[in-house]
Amino acid sequence: MSIDEKNIDALNFEDALAELERVVRSLEEGKSPLEEAIHSYERGILLKKHCEKKLNEATLKVEKILMTPEGTFSIEQKELSEI
Repeated sequence: MSIDEKNIDALNFEDALAELERVVRSLEEGKSPLEEAIHSYERGILLKKHCEKKLNEATLKVEKILMTPEGTFSIEQKELSEI
């Protein structure tokens, strides 16, 4: 795991998303030197993956798998405020 990956793993969703938005804006401006733009692009990919991971984790927290009396399973959706 690279230093960038370790730093990104420590970010919460909101901070990672804010940084990803900054990276995208910077790349869209097109004013960065090539090497810096490549590094920013790579960091953006890592940030995107991290945000997706955090969203998936949140989804798992709000879905509760229940076993019915008939032995089947159902998923109960919960609002984040109910957790």
